Amino acid sequence: MGSRHNGGASDRAALGNGGAPPVVDKEVDFANYFCTYAFLYHQKEMLSDRVRMNAYYDSIFRNKHHFNGKTVLDVGTGSGILAIWSAQAGAKKVYAVEATKMSEHARALVKSNNVENVVEVIEGSMEDVVLPEKVDVIISEWMGYLLLRESMFDSVICARDRWLKPNGVMYPSHARIWFAPIRSGLVERKENDLEEVMDDWYNFVEDTKDTYGVDMGVLTQPFSAEQRRYYLQTSLWQNLHPNQIIGTAAIIKEIDCLTATVNDISEVRSNFSSSIAMENTSLCGFGGWFDVHFRGRKDNPAQQEVELTTAPSKDAGTHWGQQVCTKPELLVQGGKLFPLFID
Repeated sequence: MGSRHNGGASDRAALGNGGAPPVVDKEVDFANYFCTYAFLYHQKEMLSDRVRMNAYYDSIFRNKHHFNGKTVLDVGTGSGILAIWSAQAGAKKVYAVEATKMSEHARALVKSNNVENVVEVIEGSMEDVVLPEKVDVIISEWMGYLLLRESMFDSVICARDRWLKPNGVMYPSHARIWFAPIRSGLVERKENDLEEVMDDWYNFVEDTKDTYGVDMGVLTQPFSAEQRRYYLQTSLWQNLHPNQIIGTAAIIKEIDCLTATVNDISEVRSNFSSSIAMENTSLCGFGGWFDVHFRGRKDNPAQQEVELTTAPSKDAGTHWGQQVCTKPELLVQGGKLFPLFID
């Protein structure tokens, strides 16, 4: 449940990116993402997320008709818990694919939970794995921050196109990205951080000139632009409280997991409007989150639809939190959403 494969795909999903999507090879992928998800401490963080766990548990066991007697592919199985649940729900065969050495722990869990006769753990990249048959269900916890950052949805798409039967179902089946205006003290804090960084730079320039006889001042402008992008134009992880939302939320992207292509997620652009509903407040930026739904498909629907949401909540937060984009004057001009850098 959750090796974030293909981080490059997620960074390609920076909102409003007008350039060509960069290509990230698997070696960089591994260095940036695979290694993190090979550690049990990180798996524990995800397994301790009750909102996440409950949504997947309920979606499987409230819709056993999609699993009972069926063949299942778990993409990025991580610890193997989704594969185990699929077997417990009656699947006749589960292929649990994992790109990291977490596969060894998954095999141990599968065996200790007495489902090794159903679940086969396969270590390897989803793009390279060859299965002996097509499957009825693809299940995966592929979502990253703001849905697409660090996500492995491109691997899920690859698995779907190669291995899902024509009438097969996707778990989850649909996803959405939301944005809403927020109030926060974050803007002032980041501006103060930027000011401190620039003060340090000026001291560095003066010291280098005095000590070594080299004037670094010509680099002040590009350094300032670099740091402004980092501190004021880059989205940040936050755990927002609902009362920090000061206006109506808008859906800026909807994904049908059964039909979406890599091109659909390589660049996200949206025009949206939002009304400020709170009086005596100031717009500090935008907060973004996502939700996913387990609906099955039109001709093979879920008996009970389940939603997993990462929206701001008083007592049901998730490890995904929300992404906050400060400096709204840099983001919205003429009602159009401009680049939000997700680094």
